[in-house]
This record gives sequence, C-alpha cells and structure tokens, in this order.
Amino acid sequence: MEQVTHLAYALDTFYLLISGALVMWMAAGFAMLEAGLVRARNTAEILTKNLALFAIATLMYLLLGYGFMYPSGGDGLFPAFAGFGVLEGDVEAQAVPASPGGDGHARLADFFFQVVFAATAMSIVSGAVAERMKLWPFLLFCLAMTGFIYPLQGYWSWGGGFLADLGFKDFAGSGVVHLAGASAALAGVLLLGPRRGKYGKDGSIHAIPGANLPLATLGTFILWLGWFGFSGGSALKIAGVAEARAVAAIFVNTNLAAASGLLTALIVGRLLFGKADLTLILNGALAGLVAITAGPLAPSPQAASLIGATGGGLVVFAIIILDKLRLDDPVGAISVHGVVGIWGLLAVPLTQAEASLGAQLAGIGTILGWVLLSSLLIWFLLKATLGLRVSEEAEWEGLDVSECGLAAYPEFIGAKGSGL
Repeated sequence: MEQVTHLAYALDTFYLLISGALVMWMAAGFAMLEAGLVRARNTAEILTKNLALFAIATLMYLLLGYGFMYPSGGDGLFPAFAGFGVLEGDVEAQAVPASPGGDGHARLADFFFQVVFAATAMSIVSGAVAERMKLWPFLLFCLAMTGFIYPLQGYWSWGGGFLADLGFKDFAGSGVVHLAGASAALAGVLLLGPRRGKYGKDGSIHAIPGANLPLATLGTFILWLGWFGFSGGSALKIAGVAEARAVAAIFVNTNLAAASGLLTALIVGRLLFGKADLTLILNGALAGLVAITAGPLAPSPQAASLIGATGGGLVVFAIIILDKLRLDDPVGAISVHGVVGIWGLLAVPLTQAEASLGAQLAGIGTILGWVLLSSLLIWFLLKATLGLRVSEEAEWEGLDVSECGLAAYPEFIGAKGSGL
C-alpha cells in the first residue's frame, strides 16, 4: 500500500507539472494571437510585453502572490500572508494550503501550476491595450496585478475565502482568471481611449486589420492545446480510476466547447455580415474554451457543446456592442474573457445541482468590482505620473520604433505612417 501511495503522489505531481507546462505554453499562444492581430509596426512591442509580463508574474507571484492567495490563515476577506519562505523547507512534507489536492502532490508543483495561471490573467490585458499604451507603465501595472490584485480575489474563491464559503464555484477560472484579466483590461481601455482613427466623429467605426492572420491562427491553436492543461490540470490529480475518468471527461468537454464556439461564431458572423470572418472564428473558439472553464467536469458532452456554442455566439455580439460603445479592444479580449467568462460562471448551476445562482452572481460581482476598481486606481496613478499613452507621433510611427527601437518586419516597413 505504501508503494501505491508513493506512486500516486509521484504521478499526481508529474501530471500537475506537465499541465502547468501546457498552461505556460499558452503564453506563446497569447503572444502569437496578439502579434497577428496588431499592425506590423507594433509587433515587436506586443511581443516584448508578453515576454516581460510572464517573467514579472513569475517573480511577483513567488514574492507576494502565492502567499496572499494561499495564506496561512485569514478571516475570509483578508488573508494572513503566508510569508516569503512559504516554499522553503521539506516541501514534500507540507500540505498544499486550501487545495483540493491536499498533500497528494508536491507543493512546488502547486506553485508552478498556480503561477502560470497568474501570468495568463495578465496576458489578457496586453492585447486589449495594444497599439497605444506605453511599455513601462504596463510593466509596472503587472507588478500590482500579479502580486496583489489577482491573488486577493483568488484567495476569496480558491484559497478558502468568503466566496468559497458562499458556495461560489469556478473549477478552472472562468472568473478567477478570465473575468479578472478582462476587468483589468477594461479599466486600462477606459483610461486609454481608442486608437487614433478607430472611430469617426460621425459615429462611424473603422476596421483596423491585423498584420498576420496566419500567426493569429497559430496562436489560437496553441491556446486551444494549452487549455487541456488549464482545465484538465485543475483536477489536480489523475492517479486512480475515478480521477482518470474525470480528466478524460474534462478533455473531451473542453475540446467540444471550443469546436462548438468556433462553429457558432462562424455561422453568426455569416448571418450578420455575409462573410466568414476569420477573426470572429478565432475568438469563437476561445470563447467556447472560456465558457466551459468554470465547470468542465459536470456537463455531458452534449451540454458542454451547448455551453461552448452559446459562448461563441455571445462573443460576436459582445465585440459589436463594445465597438458601438467606442471601447477599442484590438483583439477582442474583453468580450472573450469578460463577457463569456460571466456566461461560463452562470452556466455552472445548469449542470451542477449543488451550485447556487446567487453564489455565482456574488462571485461575478466581487471579481468584477474588485479588479475593475483596483485596476482603475493603479492605471490612474500611472497615468498621472508616467502617462499611459504614447504620443500621437509615436502611435503613428509605431510602438516598435518608439518603445523598442527596432521593427519586427524591417524589410516590409516603408515610409513613416505607411499603415503597416
């Protein structure tokens, strides 16, 4: 029996580490998606943001985030910071605080899995504020987001806080990760304003096409693959017949939701615009993934398909409505991760009898309210001190030159303001 216990411990630890590696690979997916959906003259800058934010998230979550999100105690609202040495010592002898996995896996594996989730939340922000935000204020915001803003609401939901006590359910992060990231993005967009030329004085909306749709498509496929680690890994264990079957169900439901979301966005886009809009199709797949993330285990495959399909339809209308509200989001991040993240949380009671609609609404309001207001404060302070937005000349020339001093596609960049 002792050997079986050790084997299960090793297998669950390995599974969590591999799942975390898949989620880390999603950082490449976000980078490629965003690089494909911005103009060529802003590519190097958006890639720099995606690389740097991952590094910042890794260090800030080590120093502060993990200790706040999984504390040594707390009153349900304010966590008792676990301390800077939370990962030191004989980690195999330590239980994972407030984790469904208990001490069934190494604590460092839990930290690795959690830190890539924090980076994912921050990755959502970079695309929404693309093409007009300065690099360094963005990186400073990363410090606050991954060190405190994200971990505190994570504690409320996953670390034993008051939302968990209320019965709020979010299996893999439709709210904790995706709605949180979208809320921070919305705060940034509100203070930044739209890209120059996006909206006319007469109320017209001008499309600004991305420079590399093959790259955006590759990014979507990478995210789709990484999502199996995102939701599948959130089971935290695979050793055992019931556990293995649960992981298999999560993988199948995740894939079905993405496929259904993609096809629904394709059909809705065709009905509305008469064309198969690739950007809507890409966001439809991601919307299906976000929608199923809150509860990927309980639904039947058919129900998971319906949840994903609803997300794929919602995201098309959300993108249209946000544009009409003059909220400029170059990659559709607020619609995909925010609007559909809310739908994913609301869908949980439809397939889980023990889930409460009231608890889900409380979770949505808390996450949205906390992250939006705290992010607005941080963005406002950065705007008042360093400034958030690049100059009109820099925006016209491209952030690659003004922020990074180089171009991602130097042989294709022509005269200043060529539109590339």
